[in-house]
Amino acid sequence: MQGPEADLTQNAQPIRVFHLQPGARAQELPALPAQPPARGFYWVACTRTAFGAELAQLQAVLQALTGQHLVDLHAADLLNAQLPSHYDYTSQYDMLVVRRLGTSQAPAAAPITPAAPRGGPPVLRRIDTSPVGFVVFDQLLLSVHPDDCAVRDAYAARLMDPPAAPAKPAEPAPPSADAAAAEPRNSHSVGTRQPASPADLMLRMVNQIVDNYLDLRRELSRQLDHWQSELLKPRTRFINWNALLHARRTLHQLDEICEDQRAALQAWCAMLETWAPPADTPAALRELDLLKVRSRDVLEHIERVAHHVRRLEQSTEASVQMHFSVQSHRTNDIMRTLTALTAVFLPLNLIAGIFGMNFEFLPLVHTQGGFWWAVGTMTVTAVSLTLFFWRKRYLARTGRG
Repeated sequence: MQGPEADLTQNAQPIRVFHLQPGARAQELPALPAQPPARGFYWVACTRTAFGAELAQLQAVLQALTGQHLVDLHAADLLNAQLPSHYDYTSQYDMLVVRRLGTSQAPAAAPITPAAPRGGPPVLRRIDTSPVGFVVFDQLLLSVHPDDCAVRDAYAARLMDPPAAPAKPAEPAPPSADAAAAEPRNSHSVGTRQPASPADLMLRMVNQIVDNYLDLRRELSRQLDHWQSELLKPRTRFINWNALLHARRTLHQLDEICEDQRAALQAWCAMLETWAPPADTPAALRELDLLKVRSRDVLEHIERVAHHVRRLEQSTEASVQMHFSVQSHRTNDIMRTLTALTAVFLPLNLIAGIFGMNFEFLPLVHTQGGFWWAVGTMTVTAVSLTLFFWRKRYLARTGRG
């Protein structure tokens, strides 16, 4: 069978095959297998480009290993780079698509300082999402990743982590600090960290994808908090509204992605309730219960991300509203001060207008001290009105800016 046994490309590694079995370290196979495993299950991880190029070969492998190939519509979905997160199934396999979070290879953003130029949060400008597809058979997991996806290689490295060597009674020498720190980690990778089934492996990778969204929260919150402080400065003329609208659109996009992920995981959890263990034994029942627990845990992580994104959207919207409120309040203070000053000078203009009339006989016009009487009256009137307005707080600022 030349197709299924063809060697894989070792340089770019577009297709990687692993054999996982309980109590043993995962083994990476040099070629696609030709028959089902005697123990454990296979994990076939490939890039989307390799999946499209080797679709016929992979279909032959699936037929040989599981007795069923992918439905054409499902194969087209796995090749679609714009597909939203969703769940579908057949009588032979289940398919789950989850959009992973990817960032560009640009260096991490430097800490924001007050002197930094205004603009949209760099962490939002680096966000890119693309779908990762999982097809779950009884003894095989097929995963289709983007070409630059680090989830596949990162989890493969965790699976290939060598187990810790058992302690030898004949050598009582105490281990070093590094060895003592590494021993629990390696033994844990073979014990509780080793997936028990293709569905378990899929959920672990989905959990890693969702955790990338959770890791995004700290930097995203810091960036938006700085931006909100810029919006709330009353003496700052914020003009970068295009970047603000772009940030709000990106947050809304993340919210929609989380909603699709949650809907897909909810459908998967509902399907798990109908699963029956292959054998009515305590071990099989416990494995199914652990699978349900892990599914609910991943769903809870997705809900946390969705809640955080909505909170950021609401906080940004509130900051914009507060920005316009502060600007309006500052304008009202200015207009109130100008109105009070105008009211102070209105009587003075009235007095000056009266004595500026072209009548021959006016009081105090032909008097030697008439000018000083008029100036004194105007001064007393101005000072009295100023004190009155000051006591009424018409000339005082109501806030600090």
